[in-house]
Amino acid sequence: MKKQIDFSIFLLVGIILIVIAAAVAVFFVLNRDFAETNFMDGRVSTTLFIIEYEEKPLGSYLLIYNHLTKRAAGFEIPGETGLILQQINRVDRIDTVYQSGKIAVYIKEIEKLLGISVNYNIVFNMDKLNGAVDLLEGVTIFIPGDIKISESDNLMLFSSGFTKLDGDKTVEYLSCQNPDYEIETPQQRSQRFFTGLLKRLGEKKDFLKTADVNQLFQNYIETNMNKRVLTQFFDELGNIDIDRFSISPIGGNMREVSGKKLLLPYYEGSLIKDIVRQTLNSLAQRNGSTGGNRILTVEVLNGTAISGLAGRTAELIRGFGYDVINIGNADSAGYEFTEIIDRSNFGGEVEKFAEIINCKRIVTMRNDDELQEKIMLPEVAAYSPNEYKADFTLIIGRDFNGRHTQN
Repeated sequence: MKKQIDFSIFLLVGIILIVIAAAVAVFFVLNRDFAETNFMDGRVSTTLFIIEYEEKPLGSYLLIYNHLTKRAAGFEIPGETGLILQQINRVDRIDTVYQSGKIAVYIKEIEKLLGISVNYNIVFNMDKLNGAVDLLEGVTIFIPGDIKISESDNLMLFSSGFTKLDGDKTVEYLSCQNPDYEIETPQQRSQRFFTGLLKRLGEKKDFLKTADVNQLFQNYIETNMNKRVLTQFFDELGNIDIDRFSISPIGGNMREVSGKKLLLPYYEGSLIKDIVRQTLNSLAQRNGSTGGNRILTVEVLNGTAISGLAGRTAELIRGFGYDVINIGNADSAGYEFTEIIDRSNFGGEVEKFAEIINCKRIVTMRNDDELQEKIMLPEVAAYSPNEYKADFTLIIGRDFNGRHTQN
């Protein structure tokens, strides 16, 4: 009887150990680094880059990357973006909730703003940024005008054009508070540096993947990526064509709220969420089937008597990543319906463009001057490919409410 009891105890202990081992295995499988599954099955990943200065974000940029198509897009989150912040229960700047070293609340507000989860974050603190840049052997950026910075007995010069900045010059460039320099805002300088940094990280990916360098680089940043994931991330950065990489701003109106100037997102934040959704769909498209990575151009013409409607609509269109090359008035202010003329010769692209404003009236104009009308339009025959160079001409009619057409 005693032997049977002893055997039962050993059997029970063995079963418990097996259950514990299985639970641990499941835990590690379910909690594998998100990037590890991303890099294997090609899902989209998102990484928030933060350039931190004096314990506040000088610049915050969300990089969205599709691991199957190797395409990427970026979104800039200005610190003055105004939201109803859950933590303090009032409308205020989004960077109000930013805490250096504890950015979880800040990330949640960005997720709420953009309507997308943030998988990873990398913080470049200005105190260590010079070391990271020197490790990369400099970062090249474009400076639109000469800059002179005087501090004590030191005079630092930045020449216009493409310039490679070392670590110290990078810090001076980003933290410059020279009131006489009005060519760029601090926000624009931060964005230029971020684009140059992404390109440099991709160029130096093999160098950064070596064990010693990888460890040294991690000492200069704060991130939730481990060494393996960071190494894979460098590989993916090398696939991004930075020359075609675009950063979309958070569009909105500047308003004064409780004595602070805030950027209130258009349509209570619904527009930027639409832009993110369309960006995800666009990144999923493989090159070659349509316009590929080329930024499509748009001409916006006001066909109504509403003053400034073309300019406001152009800002809306730019938010979706299109290059608006011309804004003006149509040949008449009496257009009843909004129309799109397509000269892109990229199948499917005009439909995606039309979805932005829910426009149903599209005319395709081929290179041979042949008009293929999807809906009969009145004045369309007056247009010629020789007169308009944009891929799409958008003619705003009275059915447009500033966001969508009322079909």
